[in-house]
Amino acid sequence: MFTGIITDLGEIRQIEARGDLHARIGTSYDTGAIDIGASIACDGVCLTVVRLGPDWFDVDVSAETLAKTNLGAWAPGRRINLERALRVGDELGGHIVSGHVDGVAEVMQVRQEGDSTRVTFRAPAALARFIAPKGSVALNGTSLTVNEVAGTEFGVNLIPHTKEVTTWGSVAPGDSVNLEIDTLARYVARLAEAG
Repeated sequence: MFTGIITDLGEIRQIEARGDLHARIGTSYDTGAIDIGASIACDGVCLTVVRLGPDWFDVDVSAETLAKTNLGAWAPGRRINLERALRVGDELGGHIVSGHVDGVAEVMQVRQEGDSTRVTFRAPAALARFIAPKGSVALNGTSLTVNEVAGTEFGVNLIPHTKEVTTWGSVAPGDSVNLEIDTLARYVARLAEAG
């Protein structure tokens, strides 16, 4: 489990297709404190550490993960949002995030509003019903609050701090982002269907 609070900006160092996709990710995390088999959210996708070096870790990405996320666009030099798994006693600053991405949303519009940036996304139709104003979503692993919803489109506001410590400072129309809907919204919708 994760919180959607990004704690490092990683960089894709190597990509290799061999059965699954194999990626080496540069990090400022103390890799001596990471175990083989640990889970790290990489742009919101929970991936398992399979190898470690002094300032990098390796992960394998399955075909299923590639089909549901934007990880197929990874290339050397790309910056990605990283978050270590939540530990008992850690502060829950965002919302509960599983790292199981539901689909990919597209950035439709980016515009400045004061010091903040308003971003409008289009969600896949099957996921849009789970997104509600003032609810939470995880986008590329970042816990964000939904401002408004209109059909399959929804908007969020990015404050300067978020843009500085995540990859959101370079967001542009046409970008594809990993979308994980709020777990609570998923269960509420399921209960409503059963009732």
